[in-house]
Amino acid sequence: MSLSVVVGAGSTGRALALLLAEDGEQVRLVTRSGSGPRHPGIELVAADAADADRLSRLTEGAATLYNSAMPPYDRWPTDWPPLAAGMLSAAERTGAGYVMLGNTYGYGPFTGPITEDRPIAPTTVKGRVRAQLWADALEAHQAGRVRVTEVRGSTFLGGEAQSVFNFAVVPQVLAGTAAVYSGALDVDHSWTYVADAARTMIAAARHGDAWGTAWHIPSTSAAPLRVVTEQLAALAGAPAPQLSEMSAEELARIAEQNSVMAELVEMQYLSREPHLLDSTHTEAVLGVTATPLDVVLKETIDAARAAA
Repeated sequence: MSLSVVVGAGSTGRALALLLAEDGEQVRLVTRSGSGPRHPGIELVAADAADADRLSRLTEGAATLYNSAMPPYDRWPTDWPPLAAGMLSAAERTGAGYVMLGNTYGYGPFTGPITEDRPIAPTTVKGRVRAQLWADALEAHQAGRVRVTEVRGSTFLGGEAQSVFNFAVVPQVLAGTAAVYSGALDVDHSWTYVADAARTMIAAARHGDAWGTAWHIPSTSAAPLRVVTEQLAALAGAPAPQLSEMSAEELARIAEQNSVMAELVEMQYLSREPHLLDSTHTEAVLGVTATPLDVVLKETIDAARAAA
């Protein structure tokens, strides 16, 4: 039985730990609080992954170290560098393969489907943070100190996904009330299911040719938000959605009072313009395909109703 270490118990980290455990692997799930899903194959450990010495001890003997951590959205410039450095150091010291969960921020604005060979050209603070994490890891890989790969997704969907869609749209639609979205309603957009992200990370870890490059998670849908929301309402038996777009001025006013919402301002290009992720290479080489949108939305409905 091989050992995998997963850092982070957000929606993707939880899905990742459960998939690995159900596949017979021994999983050590590391978070500051020691939280995570209860499963005989999952060991929950409370530790700070920025502590390279502690994390190295926890990773000793592991085949793979998975980075599915997510610092608070308004603290990326301060919290990500030491956290990523601790994980990269632990992978180097122990020889574990290092699989990172990433996103599209590092690409910057781009018209047309984004492929993995698209140059990294961030235009935002958070984009530059993500780009630097990958640059540091890739440099270590190219120097022969570690085996690393990054799996990149777009906007996350799923019952436990921490997303504006789940917070600002789903409860309102299920209740039959108006929902305001901080983005355009009718532009094509790639949506990433959290379990598909976990499956892609596992597939990359187990493929001998996956190291030293990035992979795109297959999207469960590329439909505009309005279409996804209408499908959600139909599956839930809810009234037709009452949707409206939040203006830039409205978002700016909210941002003055809410530090997390303030972080959405610089990322508006992702939700105001078409944003499409091409996963052709991942599907052909790693053999991962996307979960149908109906399955994802039914899970989202069940989770929202359970929470309510």
